Amino acid sequence: MNAVLPRFLKSAYRKEPLISVLLTIGMVDALIGGLDDSWSLFAFGLGTAGTTLLLKFWRSQQRRPAPQEPVAQHYLPPRSSSPTLPMLTITKKKPPQ
Repeated sequence: MNAVLPRFLKSAYRKEPLISVLLTIGMVDALIGGLDDSWSLFAFGLGTAGTTLLLKFWRSQQRRPAPQEPVAQHYLPPRSSSPTLPMLTITKKKPPQ
């Protein structure tokens, strides 16, 4: 099996799990109905898969553009020439003997 297909399926299931499950159900029903000569199951599977694809297309058309991220708020002043905080110094102590 191609290595790209499992990644594609995982990403599709993560993005839209309901649509992916309905599409899978429809495709499996259509496959079973086609192989078993059960035309009603085949038609039901194709109908389910087709309706799911239409639902996915309709939802993609209804999506609004993502809002732009707000401007980041800075809680600290920009770095200046005179530091407002004292510099930390580490004093070296002689280890005990």
